Amino acid sequence: MNSLSSLFERHTIGRRHFLRAAGAMIALPALESIAAPVAKFASVTKAKNLVSIGAYLGWHQNGFFPKEVGRGYTLPTTLQPLATHQNDFTVFSGLDHRAPNGHNAWSNFLCGNAPKAYSMDQMVADQIGQKSRFPSVQLTAGTGEGSKAMSFTKQGIGLPMIQRPSVFYKQLFMSESDKARMEYMLRSGRSSLDLVLEDALRLQKAVPRNDGEKLEEYFDSMRSVEKRMERQITQINDPLPTTDYKLPDSDPITPNLLIEAEVLMYDLMTLAIETDSSRVLSFFIDGLGQVFSFDGRPLRSGYHGLSHHGNDPEMIRDLLAIETAHIHCLNGFLDQLSDKKRPDGKSLLDETIILVGTGMGDASRHSNANLPTLVAGGGFKHGSHIAIDSSKPDAPLLGDLYITLMQRLGVETNDFSNANRNLNHLFS
Repeated sequence: MNSLSSLFERHTIGRRHFLRAAGAMIALPALESIAAPVAKFASVTKAKNLVSIGAYLGWHQNGFFPKEVGRGYTLPTTLQPLATHQNDFTVFSGLDHRAPNGHNAWSNFLCGNAPKAYSMDQMVADQIGQKSRFPSVQLTAGTGEGSKAMSFTKQGIGLPMIQRPSVFYKQLFMSESDKARMEYMLRSGRSSLDLVLEDALRLQKAVPRNDGEKLEEYFDSMRSVEKRMERQITQINDPLPTTDYKLPDSDPITPNLLIEAEVLMYDLMTLAIETDSSRVLSFFIDGLGQVFSFDGRPLRSGYHGLSHHGNDPEMIRDLLAIETAHIHCLNGFLDQLSDKKRPDGKSLLDETIILVGTGMGDASRHSNANLPTLVAGGGFKHGSHIAIDSSKPDAPLLGDLYITLMQRLGVETNDFSNANRNLNHLFS
């Protein structure tokens, strides 16, 4: 593998060549010449986008949590690539959902105390996602064991994730023929859905109460699908965004190309946000037995093996090398969002909340306590390490932070999973 520095330089150069379609005034980044006038005393704009990033194998706590509390802390090993953005993010320690332990409970990251429950990102998508072409987007990089999901519907259905950057790219920038094909599929699917619902309603009248309740859950799921399809059909004739961003000739989907895949996905997420194609995105960083080499040095073991380090110093050193590489990729994402401005002078980072975390507090022990968490952007006052003493009986939960994030996005809620407060008094 080439050195990390040269990898990031190549992609930074590539990103400088983005062009906008001449004359296009819709579905493209807002232009100052056509911007709506800004009221002199306009209220503070809420954040409008949410990006949730979760690492399946967790983040090593000692490399992620600063030793000092408050502002002016020394960046820990894993977060050092974010040095230029230290005032753009906040680190949280001591937060979790009081959820079960083990990999099977990993989905507590966005779901709260009950794994595979209605996830926070989908709660947001169901309220603000319809304002964009794609109510929500689920992405993944890397491969691991079995099928996984990070985002779950109100009915507890895990949403599939896009692994190939080329597939996501085609969704964002489809051709006219792709568009016609998509409209045909949507309209055909909707008519089939109508028939299914008609049959189901007929059946509901002839079954016992328990079966009737199950059918009602089924109807809820179908109605949710129908609403999403209706939104997509109404938007099918909207002008599509264009770009001259070029993908590699092949998708980096093999396990050892995890870092390369991350860089591409962050590039494409930036484009999705810039063109208002989606306001809610989740990005799952998977991992299994791939052995990485950085700057010509192969690591001692595979990614999964290193996460179960047993406190071996050399294995922790190599695990931190991988996690630091992930944060290098994140830094490139923050660079892009910070550099791109709206006509009112706000950057994409100002209007986008980036949540970085995991459902695994300590992969070596399969513990889901004290989940490493970082929040960037979104117009918050950043630059601090907020440490929560989880031993106190009234200690806030990670869900309380999520309530604060959802409220900043304009979602009217005062509870999430087993949390019913917020962290507004600590983080605003």
